[in-house]
Amino acid sequence: MKKLFVFVALLVFLTPRMGRAQFGGIVYDPTNFHNAVLRYFQLSRQLTQLRSTYRNAVNKYNLARQMARSIQNMPARYRAQFSSWRNLTTVPNTYQNTSGWVEGANSGNLSTVETGYSRATNPLDRYSQNELNAMPPDERQRVLANYANVELADGVNTSSLATIGTLRADAPEIQRQIANLESDSLSNSPGLNSQVAVLNKINAANVLTLRTLQDANNLRLSQLEQQVLASQEKRDAMTTAINAGIYQRQNLVPEVSNVTNGLGTSLANYQLP
Repeated sequence: MKKLFVFVALLVFLTPRMGRAQFGGIVYDPTNFHNAVLRYFQLSRQLTQLRSTYRNAVNKYNLARQMARSIQNMPARYRAQFSSWRNLTTVPNTYQNTSGWVEGANSGNLSTVETGYSRATNPLDRYSQNELNAMPPDERQRVLANYANVELADGVNTSSLATIGTLRADAPEIQRQIANLESDSLSNSPGLNSQVAVLNKINAANVLTLRTLQDANNLRLSQLEQQVLASQEKRDAMTTAINAGIYQRQNLVPEVSNVTNGLGTSLANYQLP
């Protein structure tokens, strides 16, 4: 085709501009012939471009068709069973003082947790003001610190029970949502495998993941509170032991020395009549 175009172009440039009659009285117009050649060339280029566009469209269609194919029988290949949260039900209630604890640990209701906890634990009495005033300052400080440890332990325990109960109460609904997401992900339905549907499922999975991480962080926070409380109890126990040793060295040792020295002097000076 390139040789034909060169040949026609040479004819156009070499042909005189003036039209003249040919055989049978046909008039030859160089300008029209030139325009016709140009249109032919443009149409030829458009045809080439259309062929290229068609090939690209076919390739894209084949790729889209290949990408749209889903794995057959996905539920049988990938569906698995996982453990689920279970309520606290197998706790004896011989003296009717554990049911409130169990109910609070299953529901997460804070008032129920506090009531059940108070019924299942030893009550904490209070010192009277006269009793506190009668104590030496160091002893009163030690007594009040121990009292605070018990109150903090009660607060941390009830908070942990409420957190566990909330997680256990919300677990069935979360498991249903995860099951729905699993079913939609394993489905071969075209409506659930479009680009928007897949993006929506990915977003839902990310949200569930964030919620799960939040629950895990709440559990870790409860464990951390327990560890902090245990560390404080150890610290107070060590402080009490150290203070007791210091008190013995400052008070008991001199008193014992005075007693033993006086006893030795008395025995040395003692004479039988």
